[in-house]
Amino acid sequence: MTPKGRSTSPVIDIEGLGLDRGAHLLLKRALDDLPAGGVLGVRGSAPDLAVHLRGWCRSMGHEFVRPESGAPACEEAGSAGGSPLVAWVVCGATAGGRWRGAEAAGAPDPHEPASVVERPPARWGLAARGAFVEAGGPEFRFRLATKAEVWADSVPRLYRQAAAAQWDPATAVEWDAPFDLPQEVESAVVQVMTYLVENETAALLVPAKFLAQLHPHFREVMQLLAIQVADEARHVEVFTRRAMLRRKEALGLSTVGGQQSLKTLFDEHDFTLASFLLSVLGEGTFLNLLWFLERHAPDAVTRQVARLAAQDEARHVAFGMGHLQYAVALDPSLRGRLAAAASRRHEALAQTAGLNAEVFDALVLLAAGGWEPAAIACGFEKVQTLKREMATDRTSRLLKLGFDPVEARNLSELHTQNFM
Repeated sequence: MTPKGRSTSPVIDIEGLGLDRGAHLLLKRALDDLPAGGVLGVRGSAPDLAVHLRGWCRSMGHEFVRPESGAPACEEAGSAGGSPLVAWVVCGATAGGRWRGAEAAGAPDPHEPASVVERPPARWGLAARGAFVEAGGPEFRFRLATKAEVWADSVPRLYRQAAAAQWDPATAVEWDAPFDLPQEVESAVVQVMTYLVENETAALLVPAKFLAQLHPHFREVMQLLAIQVADEARHVEVFTRRAMLRRKEALGLSTVGGQQSLKTLFDEHDFTLASFLLSVLGEGTFLNLLWFLERHAPDAVTRQVARLAAQDEARHVAFGMGHLQYAVALDPSLRGRLAAAASRRHEALAQTAGLNAEVFDALVLLAAGGWEPAAIACGFEKVQTLKREMATDRTSRLLKLGFDPVEARNLSELHTQNFM
């Protein structure tokens, strides 16, 4: 049997190169230029080439056809010499053979092959966006599998900024900067650092939980969350290191109320609601705290770690806001769910003590800068001003999400007194 049109079909000579040594690359290159049903003659002299070629054709979806019985091999397809004609290869049902049924992962517009689709199917699995996915592969079940659930138009820009703004705790902080604080002031710093470590651990675990549930088609969100997790890990490191810089014994206090407050964040299973509670309300409020510490830090090291962490947290808040604005624009009724989530959290924490009293007192002392009654009064008022600034900024973010002024103020007041 000789395929129809063999006299005009191309023939390649792979000489003594076997399929076990890379000859398949030459075959694939030649077949790429053929349409479905096109015919390619293969010459070669490698041992068992016909057997290997038959198996390769079967695996790739091509048809293997032996030359006509009795015909002089060197005369097939008009050849006057060269290696023996081993077989004709008929290109599979579509060019590429095994790739019939393949689909582009995210190419609704042929002019934008890397487009982000609204609902990537499970069969795309871990394929890169824009890649061609072979049919018949395993399905991956990602719980966060729609654009509306995770996207923000600002994500690509925020990822580029985050990647460029990474810093090394070993070199970005002047750990050897000289300072000598009174014992009580150092203890206040240690207590605040202990509190920050606890809260930043929660801020690490919440996005890490959702990261594993995210369809990788939304790669910019995946990358941004991964950097956010790395940011929080770095914050935990520098806050712990500052706490132990002058004291090697145990750190400060961790209260039941603080742990209960953070657990409500960890227990939220809806990505959008968690982003609202953690990033928009919690980390937004923490931004005020970190800049407060940067202003009132009693030493250069504390000032530096607060400033570096605040710069990272600003990006986390920006992503939370961007995602919430995107989601609310698609579904304005989402505001009702956001308000209900804030109310539920408030009710769950109504019987807790709120901010650790030791943390509050430590902030007053750091802002006071001394033990004189007038200094303590000034420090106390600065902490009250901080709390008012936190409430004002929360309200401003809620207004940007489309809440009316009265509801925005009420929701801001419902936020946990534990700040995060």
